[in-house]
Amino acid sequence: MSLIQFLKSKTFFKHLGLAIIALLLIVFLTMQWLKSTTNHGEFVAVPDLKGKTLETVEIQLADLDLVMEIQDSANYNPKYPKFSVIEQYPKAGAQVKENRKIYLTLNPSGYRKVAVPNIVRRTFRQAKPTLETLGFEVGEVTYVNDIGKDEVIEIRHKGQRVKAGELLPLTSKIDVVLGNGKRGSN
Repeated sequence: MSLIQFLKSKTFFKHLGLAIIALLLIVFLTMQWLKSTTNHGEFVAVPDLKGKTLETVEIQLADLDLVMEIQDSANYNPKYPKFSVIEQYPKAGAQVKENRKIYLTLNPSGYRKVAVPNIVRRTFRQAKPTLETLGFEVGEVTYVNDIGKDEVIEIRHKGQRVKAGELLPLTSKIDVVLGNGKRGSN
């Protein structure tokens, strides 16, 4: 039997019809399986989690069948309680599938610590911007007898002498002791 005769035979059309029916059945069953396993068309609205504590967030997300993923903490924000959510992705109100990860950025327990720069024996004019650039506040400025006028003699934090390299929380007030340009003992 030649190929052309075979393509015109009842056997070919019968097998072709069975193959098409089998293919349609496989596609239909696959689509039904995907629909049930992927929850096609079913969405959950992401709640607003900003400012909430980790315990509250965990309960709220579990109720909605969502999973939380904590990312690195951000810079400390005094407007939010410690260890509360300050950012989230996806944003509040977004429509997501259940079991979706919600990425959270938490407020750390305090400002990060920064190393105090070496500003001793530098002029106050140089020292002040250096401190402010690093995130410190210049507190009280006092003078002592020293030949270096407006030169930093020592720095203090909460009354304690601070050395270069010590770690202090960001936004700490650093008191500066300057020379008054007069000879004499401290």
